[in-house]
Amino acid sequence: MRTTVDLVKNILDNTLLSNAVIESYIASANVFVTEALNEVGLSDAILAEIEMWLTAHMIAITRERQSIKEAAGSASITYANVFGAGLKSTTYGQTALMLDSTGTLAVLSGEVKTAYIRAITSFDK
Repeated sequence: MRTTVDLVKNILDNTLLSNAVIESYIASANVFVTEALNEVGLSDAILAEIEMWLTAHMIAITRERQSIKEAAGSASITYANVFGAGLKSTTYGQTALMLDSTGTLAVLSGEVKTAYIRAITSFDK
């Protein structure tokens, strides 16, 4: 593992999750980062940062969604998902995207569209 429970807790907003639950998210983020980013030339320090932010993103899309608006009278809450889809759906995922200077996460999350252009040398066969 490249990150720790304490590091993840430091960026989450008042998490109520147990250390064991956060560790399970860290394990998932670690597998993903290792498989997807280990061979793309990023430093160990950046991989650790991405793993931390991806862990927080995974928590935010499953257990502790980010709120963008809260109220007390008549109890109202609006959850974040207005940022975009995939990693763009949380500020944590957006940070992971920004830290990946190779663009690999953007490609894997469908953020980057690829167009292929082929030159036709001749219409005659």
